[in-house]
Amino acid sequence: MNPLELQSYLHQHIPLSQAMEVTVVEASPHQVVLSAPLAPNINHRETVFGGSASAVAILAAWSMLHLRLSAEGLGSRLVIQRNTMDYLAPIDGTFTAVAQAPAPETWQPFTRMLQRKGLGRIAQASALHYQGQPAGQLVGEFVAFGPGYS
Repeated sequence: MNPLELQSYLHQHIPLSQAMEVTVVEASPHQVVLSAPLAPNINHRETVFGGSASAVAILAAWSMLHLRLSAEGLGSRLVIQRNTMDYLAPIDGTFTAVAQAPAPETWQPFTRMLQRKGLGRIAQASALHYQGQPAGQLVGEFVAFGPGYS
């Protein structure tokens, strides 16, 4: 899936991403980079609203896992179960969220469990950047449900 395809998928299936004007800068099996402007995500202090920052970070982490699962032909429903978000600096302009591919020692047990049991859990991080500096860090726990899982 290339960046434009992922962006279309997000806007169609997660309408909030379109309202927030999220764009996909990079979409590869190794890294996902999303970008969002200040205007639709602004708060009363003229910085990015914390909920928007968290949502973009979650979208980046989710997108990374979605791309990897799709690339391996592992159709599933992928949802976030819980997350923690650390806000490191105020953001008053366009920002990015970057998610790196999970390490093999994390990814392989996750996909093995998904294939065996129809259910897998994995922790996935993403980082917010503003003007080349770290601005936030998310760690989310995601759950993938295989096609036959109910």
